[in-house]
Amino acid sequence: MQVEVQSKQTIFHDVFTIEEAKVRFQKFNGEMSQPARRMVFERGDSAAALVFNRDTQKVLFINQFRYPTYDKGPGWIYEVVAGTIDEHEQPEQTIRREIHEEIGYEVRHDLIPIATFYVSPGGSSERIHLYYVEVGSADHVSQGGGAASEHEDIELVELTLPDLKHAVEQAQILDAKTLIAAQWFLNKVSHS
Repeated sequence: MQVEVQSKQTIFHDVFTIEEAKVRFQKFNGEMSQPARRMVFERGDSAAALVFNRDTQKVLFINQFRYPTYDKGPGWIYEVVAGTIDEHEQPEQTIRREIHEEIGYEVRHDLIPIATFYVSPGGSSERIHLYYVEVGSADHVSQGGGAASEHEDIELVELTLPDLKHAVEQAQILDAKTLIAAQWFLNKVSHS
């Protein structure tokens, strides 16, 4: 399949970037499409992980204020630990750093890949590299709470397996990456 990018320009650049492009693409019948205007929200790729404390048998989530959810929902939502991948950083490095910053755990075991997926491919180029990792109580080496320089105020939330199942069944998890991770984990433990 062919794509012809006729023009591309950055129309907004701050914490994230918005690009505007004029493209033609090969249609399923083999013909090229008419020129189409497309906008791309570029915020970089991210890494995320569902963290399970094997000593307490609890899943570790974070709770924090997310302004984009405020008008339509609670504003504060439960999420798996996550962060933007810095330039020249691998996803595994990012999520290890974020787990330490956000919940104060040091990851001493291998990360198990769950999935890599686009968040909203109709308008955003962001991909999330989602992992599963186990920690123990001895791995809790600092307070966590997020990076002060980023004005983060993060609360650690620990859910038992029945509480996690209830949260999924009652549609209390509103973040897509967290819902994917929770369903993957519940499927994993039900087949163990």
